[in-house]
Amino acid sequence: MDEPFFLCLVLSHLRGVNLKDRITLLETAGTGLTGSGLTVVDIQNRLGKLFKTAPDVDAAKKAAEKTAKIAEMKGITMIPYLSSAYPPLLREWYDAPALLYARGRLSDPEKPLVAMVGTRRPSGAASDWAYRCGRDFGECGFAVVSGLALGIDALCHRGNMDGGGRTIAVLGSAVDELYPASNRPVARRILDTGGLIVSEYPPGTRPAQWRFPERNRIIAGLARGCIIVEAPEKSGALITARLALENSRDIWVSAAGAAISEDPRRVKTGKGTRNLVEQGAKVINGASDVLEEWGLAAAVKTETVRDDEPFSPVQFARALQTELGL
Repeated sequence: MDEPFFLCLVLSHLRGVNLKDRITLLETAGTGLTGSGLTVVDIQNRLGKLFKTAPDVDAAKKAAEKTAKIAEMKGITMIPYLSSAYPPLLREWYDAPALLYARGRLSDPEKPLVAMVGTRRPSGAASDWAYRCGRDFGECGFAVVSGLALGIDALCHRGNMDGGGRTIAVLGSAVDELYPASNRPVARRILDTGGLIVSEYPPGTRPAQWRFPERNRIIAGLARGCIIVEAPEKSGALITARLALENSRDIWVSAAGAAISEDPRRVKTGKGTRNLVEQGAKVINGASDVLEEWGLAAAVKTETVRDDEPFSPVQFARALQTELGL
């Protein structure tokens, strides 16, 4: 293992040093900083600050060595911040992960990605829109990034794969700790169809509530733009939207998520997306709107809202029941 790689691995395990400071240290790696030779004094000198509680560098080195062995044994690819394979748009993030863990195929860095996120309990209209839009992106050769959660995320992944896209799932757990368990078939299909499952957490890391908001910055960071399909007023999808806006990414709301439902049970489901529209977010009808805005209209092969080849009511009902765990 070369020293720049090992430095990324050590820093990713170093507790007490925030993400921004880890990137600062990595950016000085060419001036003699190494993983095996790393000391607390090195860290303090290069960051220009003292720690009240010194980070345990030796523990981080041991954890890094253990992680490297486990990753090799399980066939998990590690993508360090300093690698040319590291996603270029994510590298622009001020608190980008020092290291990514992945299973599957890395996407073409020259082809833009689109993030699609939303509620775990969507309306029927939003569910249908998410699947169709994800499918149309796939048919046009573009990958969708989402979070492999129940509801909108899983439907976007499914649609993208059905359209021939190599979808990307970002986890709030390790890539060997798939969550939720009901979406494991979706995860297997992602790998079988040439897609990617990625996380910033080392092998064996279990899902935790606070990790999902953290992973949202990676979803937004990988993509050139983000579609909020449907979201209530308090939603992880809105966190993703905020992060996208703060980092100069395009942001859109689906026509389904912007619509005012006549069903009183669904009034709250799209309140967050309707608020985004009131704040100036653009409403789109589907994939063709995004690709035309990016100047990629020539890639559009289908219209998102189509009468042909419908997602039949039986298929839709079964898929929705599966995603919602009903």
